[in-house]
Amino acid sequence: MSNQRRSYESGHKPKCLVIVDDTAEWDRAVYYASRWAVRAGGAVVMLRVIEILDQNQQWLGVADVMRAEAIETAELALDRASGRANGVSGITPERVIREGDTIAQVRAAIEDDSDIVMLILAASDGSEGPGPIVTAMVRHLGSFPVPVVMVASSLTDDDIDALA
Repeated sequence: MSNQRRSYESGHKPKCLVIVDDTAEWDRAVYYASRWAVRAGGAVVMLRVIEILDQNQQWLGVADVMRAEAIETAELALDRASGRANGVSGITPERVIREGDTIAQVRAAIEDDSDIVMLILAASDGSEGPGPIVTAMVRHLGSFPVPVVMVASSLTDDDIDALA
């Protein structure tokens, strides 16, 4: 990934990428991204990755139903996250749904949009660990083409307001 970021060139604006998943901490990343976007004059791109477990499903009708259900669930999650972002900062984020491996799709989303300047993730403070995306991402952080911001799930709105 060697695409040069273009976010500060004429006609462009900086964007942050947020992953919207089913964890409890997604809200912290969305809140941080929304506050950052307003203060930086930037934008937010919300990504939901769906992983269809068996692409080679013998019964194509079953695979089609599974895919349709996954897309519907993704749209609902993005509706909820977009509503939160709009309520926090009055912004309307871009929404992206991709299929496949989460890490590969996050990289592809960054590669496809040269205005993305950072990836914002929220890390759980629970005993199960920081969360599935953060756990999967750790092995790849050093090779990401943009900075990765980790927002602790224990931060309050006021805490994030002071930081973002």
